[in-house]
Amino acid sequence: MATEVLQVHYQYVILDDEPSAAAAALATLCGEGVDLIGFSEFPHGPGKAQLDLIALDDRSLRKAADMGLTVSRVKSGFLIRGEGTPGPPIADILHRLAGANLHVTSVQAVAAGAGRFGALLWVKAPDVDEAAKILGASSPGNDLVDETSRESFPASDAPAWAMSRRE
Repeated sequence: MATEVLQVHYQYVILDDEPSAAAAALATLCGEGVDLIGFSEFPHGPGKAQLDLIALDDRSLRKAADMGLTVSRVKSGFLIRGEGTPGPPIADILHRLAGANLHVTSVQAVAAGAGRFGALLWVKAPDVDEAAKILGASSPGNDLVDETSRESFPASDAPAWAMSRRE
């Protein structure tokens, strides 16, 4: 599999910078059925932390507001995944963005084991569309398919049960 770049939408919440705040927010969201595909927490001023929440379904993040949290407007970033280690592919991505004079706001990349890596990358809001074009980003929609499923059930081959319903 080549490196895959997905344009994702996220929202963030500002929490008290307490050791249990993010744990409690994540546990509650997951308990409410919010399917997070990524999240990131970092300092946000004195005594506060920002928790970025990336979900397949933007609407599911409304549950954070139901918890009494103030949720940001929807923003965009990129989920990058591929085979091998993150160094060479992420360096290539950064080089392509730099070639277009686009500044990266933040990037985190990590080897995921089993010969795979994942990364989150953000650019300034006005640069998202251009970055998406340069990176050939696709949108995950609501049906991210893992590699195992893709190999065992290609999209072009309808299963027998689906065909039998047409008859």
